[in-house]
Amino acid sequence: MEQTIFFTPDILSNTELPTEEAQHCIKVLRKKEGDKVFLTDGKGYFYDAEIIQANPKHCIVNILEAIKEPKGWDFNLQIAFAPTKNMDRVEWFAEKATEIGIDCLSPILCQHSERKEIKPQRIEKILVSAMKQSQKALLPELNDMQTFTHFIGQKFEGKKFIAHCYPHEKKLLKEVYNKGENALILIGPEGDFSEKEVEMALSNGFQPISLGESRLRTETAALAACHAIHVLNW
Repeated sequence: MEQTIFFTPDILSNTELPTEEAQHCIKVLRKKEGDKVFLTDGKGYFYDAEIIQANPKHCIVNILEAIKEPKGWDFNLQIAFAPTKNMDRVEWFAEKATEIGIDCLSPILCQHSERKEIKPQRIEKILVSAMKQSQKALLPELNDMQTFTHFIGQKFEGKKFIAHCYPHEKKLLKEVYNKGENALILIGPEGDFSEKEVEMALSNGFQPISLGESRLRTETAALAACHAIHVLNW
């Protein structure tokens, strides 16, 4: 049976549950003093703990054991994507990618982007919820939105790919990715990257890839890329 996991990012320095988690623990689940609870800091650790003060606003616990939880994959995976106009699709991708396993999500602003900004607070809540639901102890990093030009100039230790729809020479992801390699994959907006952006990416060490014959929506392509990397590592 799955345990309810409470997200406590600062548990080593503050043994009081965040207000929202405390309310769920005490008011919804009706936990009492002396009850055991299961926590994660989102940094790779689970914690067995005991409630010593059962208050929905100030729930304090005592850590009984810290448990290092393996990440579940031995590579670093980052997806950089242009957020869609419909934020529900962005949130869907963030949720499902977390369930599958991802290290970092990077929203990027491209020439053809319909959405120019995002509010990270909502996505961060979805990442936390998906992490807990999928019984993981690692919370993916969510970067601030950056321009495409600024983002592609940053260093990344691993293979860098760009998925686009232009009829340039491209190989399937499975043909250019090797098991165990770190991977950074660029996924463009609904109108695709501009040709200039593709050229800029190539000049910055990105390899052009295809995700198959079908033309995919942004969020579908991003999730397909995420899942493909995991499949190629099985």
